[in-house]
Amino acid sequence: MTATGGAPVIDVEGLVKTFGAFRALDGLDLQVGPGEVHGFLGPNGAGKSTTIRVLLGLLRADAGRVRLLGGDPWRDVVELHRRLAYVPGDVVLWPGLSGGEAIDLLGALRGGLDERRRAHLVERFELDPTKRGRQYSKGNRQKVAIVAALASDVDLLVLDEPTSGLDPLMEEVFQQEVAAEKARGRSVLLSSHIMSEVEALADRVSIIRAGRVVESGTLDELRRHTRTTVTAVLADPAAQLPPLRALRDVHRDGARFTAAVEPGGTNAALAELGRLDLASLTVSPPSLEDLFLRQYDREPEPVGAAS
Repeated sequence: MTATGGAPVIDVEGLVKTFGAFRALDGLDLQVGPGEVHGFLGPNGAGKSTTIRVLLGLLRADAGRVRLLGGDPWRDVVELHRRLAYVPGDVVLWPGLSGGEAIDLLGALRGGLDERRRAHLVERFELDPTKRGRQYSKGNRQKVAIVAALASDVDLLVLDEPTSGLDPLMEEVFQQEVAAEKARGRSVLLSSHIMSEVEALADRVSIIRAGRVVESGTLDELRRHTRTTVTAVLADPAAQLPPLRALRDVHRDGARFTAAVEPGGTNAALAELGRLDLASLTVSPPSLEDLFLRQYDREPEPVGAAS
């Protein structure tokens, strides 16, 4: 049952899950490689949480193939949960247990805890582990779950909106510590609405819409199909702009103008811009947010109803 070599840690093909007449997942494909941080993006209702619940063995798929760490998440749920750590977006703790006791209990349910890593994370996240669960704010409940997950001896981290409730300083700590987990060879499935977080951490990204993954790949691969933005400032505000055939949607405001460059057209655009007398030039590849919104600017394909 153990995933070995270069076999995917998560391997989902044609996943279907229905609730009555509603098809929440409609042939979803998702692969996460060993040692990879994989961003999983989509708005509320797109099917992210349903996918994660199937992976965790909390829901049974209606159709399709699902393999997690080489096993079946429905049949092998107990064994698999010893090899993964899960952080939801809204953590509920035992009200009478201290944060430290909750961390130790969660670690015991998995492959055990690295005590040095635990102490390091408690300090980094500025967590008081002596407080009871009922005394923690939402952000501190998230910290307890994050510390328990990152200190656990597991192969896979499943993080579903893990930084919900954390302030920007703690979000930065989170990014640094997940990067450290990646360096150790851990695999991570990261679902987050914070695009900058995913952009900073993810090796590959899958965008889900209406129960299907509509785009998947590295950021560079996704950017190859999307326009680049150019912003320039003319040295002479009164200068006339010649025709710029390699640029699209040119908009000028005084000395400053912006334009878009079609995929594959950057070299031609730079050659044209190089003939102008410019005070400054900025070429901005599309951000992950741009790539995400591009998918949701399109009309969705119809999703089949459950029979």
